[in-house]
Amino acid sequence: MSDSRQIIAGDVPALMRGCAVLGTGGGGEVYTGSLIALDALERYGPVTLTSLAELPGEGLLLPLGMIGAPTVGVEKLPAGDEGSRLRDHLERHTGRRAVAVMSSEIGGSNGLLPIAWAAELGLPLVDADSMGRAFPEVQMAAQYVAGLPLDLIALTDACGSVVLLTPSTPEWGERVSRAVCVSFGGTAAMADYVMTVEAARGAVIEGSVTWARAIGRAVMEADEPVDGLLKAVDGVRLIDGRIVDVERRTTGGFARGSVLVEGLGGDDGRLVRLELQNENLVALEDGEVRASVPDLITVVDTATADAIATELVAYGQRVTVIAFPGDPIWRSDRGLAIAGPRAFGYDFDYRPLERIHARA
Repeated sequence: MSDSRQIIAGDVPALMRGCAVLGTGGGGEVYTGSLIALDALERYGPVTLTSLAELPGEGLLLPLGMIGAPTVGVEKLPAGDEGSRLRDHLERHTGRRAVAVMSSEIGGSNGLLPIAWAAELGLPLVDADSMGRAFPEVQMAAQYVAGLPLDLIALTDACGSVVLLTPSTPEWGERVSRAVCVSFGGTAAMADYVMTVEAARGAVIEGSVTWARAIGRAVMEADEPVDGLLKAVDGVRLIDGRIVDVERRTTGGFARGSVLVEGLGGDDGRLVRLELQNENLVALEDGEVRASVPDLITVVDTATADAIATELVAYGQRVTVIAFPGDPIWRSDRGLAIAGPRAFGYDFDYRPLERIHARA
């Protein structure tokens, strides 16, 4: 086990599992991301985990991740030099020196690839991210909830093209970034909410890398992995069953569709439908909402508690669907306006998971 202030190769299995759980089906499948992170750590050495408070305020923070449909990303891999390419262009554009990398979202491979980019660049990784999970759209970030402008985005593809954007609003940042991503072939590396360390302080979700690692360790150390996971995240078991239907399509830079889970054992006779846009957004049973964004809904293998990405969900898999609360920032009025059910076009208001399931 590594020093908590460092990330070494031995941390990657736990981070892989934790990031997959926090991805709620999105953020990119984690196996490939874990291999890229392992390769970088072996080539360049450990990555220092730091806080924003320890960094120079005038330095440039690089929130990095991949944007696009996970169904494309599972086949179209990064080139490997996206981090250095984005860093170089942004330093020239801003006239500031990059002092740290941060995950744009801790969920899925987007929680793992920044480890590789930080190792390659020789920069520390901030123990924080912009979401505390994975969300499908660019403007669904804690910085926007905090009222910060999204005035600089950089995107690059595997062929070396780079696009810099200065959107008028975060919503336009999503719209234009998505169009660029589609023109890049459906996936791209991105630095969004590029700003100084000082500007980011108090506007991101702290401790998320440590949290992902702790979740993964809890799963790995438990005698019953699903029980260990539920305890670690204070989660609710929505259903145990098997996948009986998957409807999935790639459109507009997203993977959209639904998954139907038929109950087994004590849940025999039940049917839960999950609706997705990259991530699992809503769980429905008999037309009733059992969980919804911004709470996290994750599909895991019943035997191992390994989370299954939406692009890898398949007919016949034995799964357990769990849900658990997200960061409190998303339950604020502004957080719900940005990433609650109505932000995704659903005609119902958010109800906290613990109220739906009558938890104290």
